[in-house]
Amino acid sequence: MRIAVVQCPSIPDDAHRAGDAIVQRLRWADEHGVDLMLFPEAFLLGHSYDPETIRARASAGTSAIAALCLRVAAFHATLVVGAFDVMEGHVFNSASILAAGRVVGRYAKAHPNEPGVTPGSAFPTFLRSGVRYGVNICNDANHPAAAQRIADQGARLILYPLNNMLRLETADRWRDKSLANLIDRARQTGCWVASSDVTGTSGDLVSYGCSAIVTPDGSVVARVPELQEGVAVYDMPCR
Repeated sequence: MRIAVVQCPSIPDDAHRAGDAIVQRLRWADEHGVDLMLFPEAFLLGHSYDPETIRARASAGTSAIAALCLRVAAFHATLVVGAFDVMEGHVFNSASILAAGRVVGRYAKAHPNEPGVTPGSAFPTFLRSGVRYGVNICNDANHPAAAQRIADQGARLILYPLNNMLRLETADRWRDKSLANLIDRARQTGCWVASSDVTGTSGDLVSYGCSAIVTPDGSVVARVPELQEGVAVYDMPCR
């Protein structure tokens, strides 16, 4: 199975323009035989740690995903893309799995570090090209049990949408730790691990970008260079 992870600037509060970026990458993915493409955490409307911003983006999240489904229906690659959303009055930080213009699955961040966001409690797994996979989101990588819940269901791949847009001193502190966490989760579970992160600057915030594909033994076999926009691709063996 050919997997691709996207590293790109954040596009906050503009679902249509974010959708343009997704469509452009999916067109490229189809031209290059990609089966599964991953975008960063909360990419569709933007990430935040401000409660009012989160609530506003969550209110628009469900309709933004529905509109995106229509735009990506014709593409071959399965798309994994995140947004804050609201369900039964609770705000979640979710990743949606889109295939053939439909939401075929959803994972809500189990260990949210955003104010007012409700932890998810389910760890669903999905199939693509014979490979079972699941999703953890950003801070979940600090919690080995979250990855293990996916591995225990027979998954061979764990996807990690990330958003490391942080104040400089914090970004520097996490610059190496983010990749180290991914390597630890791969070795712990015996799963492949793939991450997608934003990159660039926003005001006084910076993200170096940690978009990588890691083998079960912890080898980094593909990575987008720091502070660069791009895609890392790898052919993960089906067996």
